Amino acid sequence: MTIQWNDYNVRQAQDELIDEHNQPRTVAKRLIHHLASFSDEELDTARTAAELAIKLMGITFTVYHESGGAIDRAWPFDIIPRIMSNTEWQMIEAGLKQRVHALNLFISDIYSKQQIIKDRVFPAELLANSENFRPQCMDITPPLNCWSPICGSDLVRDQQGTMYVLEDNLRVPSGVSYMLENRSVMKRVFPDFFEDYTILPVDDYPSQLFATLAALSPRPTDNPTVVVLTPGIYNSAYFEHAYLAQQMGCELVEGRDLIVENDNVYMLTIEGPEQVDVIYRRIDDLFLDPKVFNPDSLLGVPGLMQAWAKGNVALANAPGAGVADDKVVYAFVPKMIKYYLNEEMLLPNVPTYLCFDPKERDFVLNNLDKLVVKPANASGGYGMLIGPIASKKQRKQFAEFIKENPRNYIAQPTLALSTVPTLINHHIEPRHVDMRPFILSGHTTQVTMGGLTRVAMVPGSLVVNSSQGGGSKDTWIVDEEACLTC
Repeated sequence: MTIQWNDYNVRQAQDELIDEHNQPRTVAKRLIHHLASFSDEELDTARTAAELAIKLMGITFTVYHESGGAIDRAWPFDIIPRIMSNTEWQMIEAGLKQRVHALNLFISDIYSKQQIIKDRVFPAELLANSENFRPQCMDITPPLNCWSPICGSDLVRDQQGTMYVLEDNLRVPSGVSYMLENRSVMKRVFPDFFEDYTILPVDDYPSQLFATLAALSPRPTDNPTVVVLTPGIYNSAYFEHAYLAQQMGCELVEGRDLIVENDNVYMLTIEGPEQVDVIYRRIDDLFLDPKVFNPDSLLGVPGLMQAWAKGNVALANAPGAGVADDKVVYAFVPKMIKYYLNEEMLLPNVPTYLCFDPKERDFVLNNLDKLVVKPANASGGYGMLIGPIASKKQRKQFAEFIKENPRNYIAQPTLALSTVPTLINHHIEPRHVDMRPFILSGHTTQVTMGGLTRVAMVPGSLVVNSSQGGGSKDTWIVDEEACLTC
């Protein structure tokens, strides 16, 4: 018995691999032809091989429970990749570069002249109530004037095929290690696919990341000391911290491994203190320096902010960059692009209703059954309301939340996110997906060839986060000219 594509239903949303006539899209023809020839036993063997590779490679993530417990789980992975043409990707890449450029200019402006506020393009009251604005960062200029050298922006495609930016992650964006490991697993399980397809590589990301970080070094040296600062083994993203440090050839350190003397940062080694030039920090702002932020923090380094402010060490991403992570700020990115770059936005935002605006708030409250409501600064799919599937009690509760703190909520239409064929037992079924590409900014700007495709494994679900039962897929950016000969 082989996969029955005739039963595959793509009417609910646009599918990335199969068109509305149940025919493979041009970029997917060769893959679909391969998969259609597999028996159930062969598919099971491939899936088992992928699961075994994930276990052997130690690819895990941590799920936290409300009770306070935590469980390490093997990374959830589906063996059917998502495929996009390089022509489409080049358009997306240009839009992401434009967006990150404007966001970095916005952050720089906010911590200096605040001209965008003076010119009444961005409301002053939004900054006054911003959870991630750090007044301690005022008038500081990071290296290259780049506040967020590493950004992960989430993309979704709607039923009409339009690609939207859903949100930007400019503080400590995570997930890139899983993008890289997904590719490694696919190469192990389906080596023939990589002979038949021209799949653009992603495995150069660690070297690109190191070059981006090294360019921030305040000392003129060919070999700057770069470290990855982790909260420790109990952090949900610890696998990624260790993985990236190993891939870049950098030391993985915790706060207790670093000291500040004379406003310089040193790493404690068996051979004595070694000056640190760049810290790729995976710790939230408020835990970075107990002298400046949370005095009870045991994760950070006392004096670190002073060393950074004096230009003796670079921090990536810079403290305070999260001011642009805010989902309310997100709604102003089209205006930022016009204001700072005098350009029209290449990648659109999802239409967004701002609950601090009385008229838009009234609209949201009257249409909670049709909208998705999100807190301004939550992540991981937590704390949001998906109106069409929420109960009356939940909608009533969210109405009260919005009324009590309208600045903290935005609402968006419920998009029918695109789907990708996904192996469920012995059947191929559509599952909704998003994608997180990663953008590196420094002397130049680089975008990963694809990104981390996250998939909602529950039928009909729009929640793709691994912490809430989502899975992932490898993302292939392919040369469509080669596919025309399929």
